[in-house]
Amino acid sequence: MSVQVVLVHGIRTSASMWRAQIAHLEARGIAVTAVDLPGHGSRLHETFTIEGAFETIDAAVRAAAERGPVLLVGHSMGGLLSVEYAGAEDAPPVAALVAASCTAIPRGLGLRAYRALAAGLNALPGRGQRITNAVLRATLPLETRADFGAGGYAYLAQDVALRSLSVLDLMAALRRIRIPVWFVNGQWDQLRLHEKLFTALVPHAELLVVPRATHLVTAMRPQVFNAVLGLALATVEAGARDAVAGTGDAA
Repeated sequence: MSVQVVLVHGIRTSASMWRAQIAHLEARGIAVTAVDLPGHGSRLHETFTIEGAFETIDAAVRAAAERGPVLLVGHSMGGLLSVEYAGAEDAPPVAALVAASCTAIPRGLGLRAYRALAAGLNALPGRGQRITNAVLRATLPLETRADFGAGGYAYLAQDVALRSLSVLDLMAALRRIRIPVWFVNGQWDQLRLHEKLFTALVPHAELLVVPRATHLVTAMRPQVFNAVLGLALATVEAGARDAVAGTGDAA
């Protein structure tokens, strides 16, 4: 059974943000599913709910798990949701987790400041799209620059999604995680606030900080992030081989 990859996007963007990763994985013959969460991408007409987000992730993971071990990969909000999902008490069928740009507990002053910034941008003409476009032009290479917004921008879902994240019990979820984990942050990522806490709660996890990268590490340094996926895939594949060998020995 071959490893399956499930990708979960961040807030306001969609499955389109993973174009470089999807192309890389498909070129290697790796099966990959990139979901659109409620209120995002192909589901812009829907209302975001935390329950709907977890249902989307769970459906994709369980469908993939029928074909092979699952590597779950999430970015930003998608990373936080993936951490909570992977650390659930009922232990979903996830073989490994890559959580990018999400080592911050979404509560308190930090969350209020993020919501205020988002509200300020949404109040500008064109919802501040000119500013967003300028930031993307200044930080992302041409090959990935269009990917973040290619599936549309989830303006209406942004505030409700941010508020919903405050209900996550990430510390409990992190303590329960026993599968291989990689936390991946850009050097200049604003969500590195609780990096040490995350790695303390998951002592077997690896923390990888990508130099000269921002919050959008998957698109700013796609080759580096793809190399991390390669490391995770190799780990899952080795674990699957060991499990099969162990079963054979027992027989």
